Amino acid sequence: MSFRASHRNARISARKVRPVADMVRGKFVDEALDILRYQPQRGARMLEKVLKSALANAQDPDQNPGQIINVHDLFISGVRVDGGSMFKRVRPRARGSAYMIKKRMSHIHVEIDQV
Repeated sequence: MSFRASHRNARISARKVRPVADMVRGKFVDEALDILRYQPQRGARMLEKVLKSALANAQDPDQNPGQIINVHDLFISGVRVDGGSMFKRVRPRARGSAYMIKKRMSHIHVEIDQV
C-alpha cells in the first residue's frame, strides 16, 4: 500500500529541488532522511518535510487500520517535482522598456511504499 504527501506552491524553483530529489529516489525512508538532513540546499528542507509527512500518513491508524508499519520496510517509490505558478513582477529599464521577473514556485510530491 502506498502513501503520499505533497507540498504545493513551494516558494522555490523546481530546478533547484530536482537534483535533491534525484539523490533520494528509490532509497529507504530512514536512509533518505539521513541524506536530506545533511544537505545544505534549501530544497532539502522542503523535501524532508514532505517525506516526514508521507511517513506520518503511513503511521496514521485512520489511513491504515489494523496494520503496524515499520519504518525500515518503507522505501521511496516516487518523487516528483513539477513547476507551479509564478509571481510576475516588472522591472523598469532604460528608455521605457521593462524586464519581466518571474518568481517561480514548484509542487513537490512524494510517494512511499512497503517492500
